[in-house]
Parts: sequence; structure tokens; C-alpha cells
Amino acid sequence: MTRKSNDPVRDATTADSGATTTADSVADYLGRHPDFFADRPELLARMAAPSRWSGDGVVDMQRYLLERTRTEIADLRNCAQEVIETSRSNMSVQTRTHAAALALIAVPDIDHLLRVVSDDLPLLLDLDAVSLGFEESSPPLAALVGAEVRRLPKGKVDAMLGADQNVRLMKTIRDNGTLFGTAAGLVRSAALARLRPGKRVPSGLLAFGSRGATFRPNQGTELIHFLTRVLDSCLHRLGLRAGGKHRIEPLSKSGSRTCSWIGSFG
Repeated sequence: MTRKSNDPVRDATTADSGATTTADSVADYLGRHPDFFADRPELLARMAAPSRWSGDGVVDMQRYLLERTRTEIADLRNCAQEVIETSRSNMSVQTRTHAAALALIAVPDIDHLLRVVSDDLPLLLDLDAVSLGFEESSPPLAALVGAEVRRLPKGKVDAMLGADQNVRLMKTIRDNGTLFGTAAGLVRSAALARLRPGKRVPSGLLAFGSRGATFRPNQGTELIHFLTRVLDSCLHRLGLRAGGKHRIEPLSKSGSRTCSWIGSFG
């Protein structure tokens, strides 16, 4: 004795194993199982809809409406998937940014701060190159002159960002080494952020570079603003602490410093 399964298709196939499947047998089966497509909506979506009317000069609007509905459903499905993927990416970037901010806050002095920017932030932010640069000042803070910092001419920050802008996103960039030093040939897109001047800290620029199309106009800049403000606070706090101890004369052009830090803000 054969046990009946929960699959009506399998039961029908078993019962009619000796019979040839025809259009009439399929129609008869569907007539006896009206909920067949309710459990298989993906199969129904592939079915062709019949014309409601026939004859010269008659247009079947129902068929066009059904096709349009199917297209809209497919578009909504693709849109939902894109939103999900974007949300996951944004959450990852936010987590990386918070980790980078905590690393900056934990440093005890400017020397360690510059090393975190040049050594740790690229790993934390999953970027290719980061450059930290300051405009010339007289006299400069000693800790801001060295291998981790780019020397910028007076007014360079406003020239790069615009006098009333704090962040600039660049889909393509051609750097001659002014911003990214030896990594200039690697960087293809960049984000530039203003570092605010203070009593001991001159106007500066934090540049994020990527070999891919990571940065482009019209992206959100909230996380870039946040991380730049954290670095601002650390620089001013540690600069005031070290300001009375370290002062030197301006360096020549050959004494410039380079720092690489690359981040991903999608």
C-alpha cells in the first residue's frame, strides 16, 4: 500500500505514472488544486497572461497592466536589495570610524597621535593613503614638523577646499606629491577635510586617498566631519600641552613630512 505524501504534484505523478501528461491533464490537475500557484508565486510570475479579448482593433489593456506590475515588483525587489547592501556598508564604515576615533582619543602626546594617523588609521579605515598637512606658521610647533606631516604654503587649505567649505570630495585627483607625497601616484579619488587652527596649531588639511572610486561628490560627509573634529580636539589639547616645550624655526622645503591614512566612506 502506497502512503500518500503532502506533495499533490508527487501524488498526481504517482497515480498517473502510466499516463501521458497532456494540456488537458494539467488543466484538470490545476482545477482540482486551485491553491497550486499560491504556494509557488515565482512560477506564476513566469506564466504568460492570455489576451482578454480578440479581434481587430481591440487592445488588451489587462495584459499590459500585468506586465507593468511585474516590472514594478522586480524594480522594488532590486531597490530593497540595494538598500540592504547600502545599510550594511554604512554600518561597517560607521564601526570603523568609531574605532579610529577611539584610537585617536587614547594617545598621550602629539608624536603618538601622528603615528596613529600614519600607521593605525589605514588599517582601521580600510583605505590606501592618508595625508596630514599644515600650513607654514612662525614659529611652528616642533611636533608638527617631520616625516608624518606635509608642509603646505600659506592659503593652500582655502585654495583646495574653498573659503567656506570644510570637506571636499573628489572623484578623480591628480596630485604632484603636495598632498600624498610618495603615495600620490597611487591615489585616484580623495576626500579633503579642514583642520581648524588654534593657538599652537596652524590651519591644516586631512586628506583621505583611495586607488578606487571610493569618494565622489554628493556622498554623505558626516563621518568625515566627525573624525576630523575628533582629530582637531586631540591636536589642540596635545598641542597646548607641548607648546611650551617644543618650538623650532621653519624647515626648508627639503624637510617636509608625509603621512599616509586611507579610509572608506561610502
